[in-house]
Amino acid sequence: MTTTTSTQAPARSPSRRGANLGHWRMSPRARKANLVLHLIVSITWLGLDIGLLTLTITGLATEDPQTLRAAYISMRLFGDLLLIPAGLLTLLTGLVLSLGTHWGVTRHWWVLAKVVLTLTAVTLTIFSLRPGLHEAAEAAIATPLDDGGPDSLAPPIVSLTMYVTMVVLSVFRPWSRTPWARDR
Repeated sequence: MTTTTSTQAPARSPSRRGANLGHWRMSPRARKANLVLHLIVSITWLGLDIGLLTLTITGLATEDPQTLRAAYISMRLFGDLLLIPAGLLTLLTGLVLSLGTHWGVTRHWWVLAKVVLTLTAVTLTIFSLRPGLHEAAEAAIATPLDDGGPDSLAPPIVSLTMYVTMVVLSVFRPWSRTPWARDR
């Protein structure tokens, strides 16, 4: 009686979906922790934008120069201390979630749209909104403000529209897979 020994390793069944694709996947605990962080910073970013919209409306509606000055200076603080970190953390945690789960960055149109919208919002915040907030705050500090408020409601309304669109995309997950999605 002869015995044969096999040199092949036993076949392993994947413990979770997508484990055999050769991609890194987060553990359920890491995914949930990252998702919680992503939701917190995303909601913070949305709340900051609502705060900017409120300050802009206050600046447009007020007759009091001190209130107008306070609105401008507060908007600059939002831009410097809060908006950019919240936007960058939203982008980072979103990318980690998409890379560490079966959704991927380029596998589904809704994920790709969210990444593009987030990159656009962060870029506009850094290179357009923040300098505008600085100019307005410096003008408010340097000169008396007897008339006029923030120049436009457009920036906070545009960003609010983008953030609400991203929420809708996350909930409804529209469209099909992209051409770059690998079939299983």
